[in-house]
Amino acid sequence: MQPSLRPLITLFVSNVLGGVGVASGIAVGSLLVVSMSSTEFAGIGQALSVLGAGMLAVPLARLATRRGRRIALASGYAVATVGALVVLIAAAISSLPLLLLGLVAFGAAQATNLQTRYAASELASRERRGRVMSTVMWATTLGSVTGPNLSAAGGVLGESIGLPRLAGPYLFSLAGFILAGLVVFLLFHRGAPPADLAPSSRSAVSARAALGWAARHRDARFAVTLTVAAHAVMVGIMSMTPVHLGQLGFGLGTIGLTISLHILGMYALSPVFGWIADRIGPRRTALLGLIIITASACLAFVAPRNLATVITALTLLGLGWSASIIASSVLLGSVDSGEVRVPLQGATDALMSYGGAAAALLAGVLLAALGFGGLAVVMLLVLIPAAVTGWIARPRARASRSA
Repeated sequence: MQPSLRPLITLFVSNVLGGVGVASGIAVGSLLVVSMSSTEFAGIGQALSVLGAGMLAVPLARLATRRGRRIALASGYAVATVGALVVLIAAAISSLPLLLLGLVAFGAAQATNLQTRYAASELASRERRGRVMSTVMWATTLGSVTGPNLSAAGGVLGESIGLPRLAGPYLFSLAGFILAGLVVFLLFHRGAPPADLAPSSRSAVSARAALGWAARHRDARFAVTLTVAAHAVMVGIMSMTPVHLGQLGFGLGTIGLTISLHILGMYALSPVFGWIADRIGPRRTALLGLIIITASACLAFVAPRNLATVITALTLLGLGWSASIIASSVLLGSVDSGEVRVPLQGATDALMSYGGAAAALLAGVLLAALGFGGLAVVMLLVLIPAAVTGWIARPRARASRSA
């Protein structure tokens, strides 16, 4: 096996397993919180998971600069494993505070999965960065689509061992995180380059300093803003979809299928968007992502009670997220950031998660007050800063093409 191929395969496999773990919990997390509280608090569970991802993003990036990607990724899955176990215990004893604590740690898996795209980009040439990064992200498709469709089986399994039905899917989360962590820890270093990170990235640069650097550079500023905005809109709408469908009378099977198709949209076509980003540039790919997300929100607003429309809207939402995140990641990796590179990656992922957490927290209130269609429209307003910073970045893009 070629030396450069082994670490990519390892990242691919770990993303499949991690995808099963994350998606199994996402499909029922909001419902589990509602079962212990009320609809107004439906967004808290998802918000805390995303908040946990944000809290871990910068420490994982720091760990990567000091100990390498292998230790950082394995540590992230270890924290997520503890989170899944705490969720199961909390459900068994009906403790809402313990459940919320477990969901914070559970979010470490999302932070870890996101950082694998940066690990992949370090193994690729500049010309192939989009395709390699997106291929590793695509691996999450296999696990993420499988995870929600295990909801019904997880419910039966959970009840068979004395757990509440909605807690059962977290058994698959627990297994997925354990296996993903073992794969990364045991295999990623074999055949990997002598150093996981470029020597310049080992300098100590704070997350605040990295974001300050990005604020002064048009492309980096656009990449960071797009990442945060696209993720916030996606989380805000997606997190309330299971609750909305539950209110309409649909069961776990239908909810699981809807979330599966949404996550399929998030990852299945990521290699295509990676190829597009390499061919026509990340800025145009970002514009495509923003247009798709807008179309998704408009569909949700037009027919929020129609199952087919909701499924289509959620699928488009995933596609728009995929195009936006790949475009912003390629753009962020293309700027000449030097020693700021890895700290900026961690800081961007942290802001991305904090934005998603805020959106999820607000989404429960908006769903109760405005309904699913109203929620989609309000979330759409979050894209405005990304559109503005993208417009500001256009002169530089034109200059580079004419040079």
